[in-house]
Amino acid sequence: MEKKRRHKKPIKRGLRRPFEWLGILLGMLVFSNVTHRMMLALCDFASAVMYRFDRAGRDVSLFNLRVVTGVYPPERDMKTPHDSPPTRRETLILRRSYRNMARTVGHLFWTSRRSGERARSAAALTEQCRELLAKYRPVVTVSGHIGCWEVLSQLVHLEGHKMMSVAKDIGTPAMTRLLMRSRKAIGQEIVHADGAFRALMKGIKDGYDIGLLVDQVVRPKEGGVWVRFFGRPMPVSAAPAFFAAKAKTPVLVAWSRPLKDGTYRCELLDAIDADAARDVWACTQRCLSALERVIRRHPSCWVLNYHYFRKTPKAASLAQLEKREGRSA
Repeated sequence: MEKKRRHKKPIKRGLRRPFEWLGILLGMLVFSNVTHRMMLALCDFASAVMYRFDRAGRDVSLFNLRVVTGVYPPERDMKTPHDSPPTRRETLILRRSYRNMARTVGHLFWTSRRSGERARSAAALTEQCRELLAKYRPVVTVSGHIGCWEVLSQLVHLEGHKMMSVAKDIGTPAMTRLLMRSRKAIGQEIVHADGAFRALMKGIKDGYDIGLLVDQVVRPKEGGVWVRFFGRPMPVSAAPAFFAAKAKTPVLVAWSRPLKDGTYRCELLDAIDADAARDVWACTQRCLSALERVIRRHPSCWVLNYHYFRKTPKAASLAQLEKREGRSA
């Protein structure tokens, strides 16, 4: 059974690849040449189509939403069939989550031309964020896949900071290069996730700010640490705490709140000073807790169709997590 699943994955990827190429090429050729309002309309149409046909993604999204809203307790397994179909409210949230994801990708392509001008017109930092960015150089900025995560690093760069972010593979290597080129359009540095540690270490020594997304699975052998996210153990990157402690600079946890007119306001969620960042586990947990609070209030702004809770800790790892939680209580 397991072998069949492994064989199916390359087949699915092969079938999906032409559509991924089409989407990226359309994004670069079309989205970058239309008005902001038209870009949003195209994204909304694309998200409706995606929601209609992404059956597996809808299923994962419903599970994650019910974890966020407390319908499913921490011991509930993702493989267990849903108790009931989504309610009208849940369906609305799921659709908006797909829309938010599409608009984020659309923003990335839209700002690949006239990058600075367009980024400034589409988003703004709060005064609190500006003050902290003016006070600290370099700084470690942290967010999650909530709101428009692409705009955060753009705005930090526009404040006069040298910015370095990390990107993972998306589709083929050629597709990844195309997307990285769009991300670099505004002037920030993008490093590949594989081997990113050395580049980030050099970057922060050279005065670059570092932008990281922490709400994704990172195995402990790859630099992850077990924390609680919505009451569930999840291994996430400990890089923000590590780099903040090394550079003796704070970790700023922020997100970009979508506004009704399709623009974004980037707001600070937490500021963790360099001394607190030396406790790697506590700093990492604090970052995830800050994101958890805003996701509970705005679940439709979070990318729900990601397998956040697919890893289960071994007994020793769970015992270590519980011991750390006991110390911090």
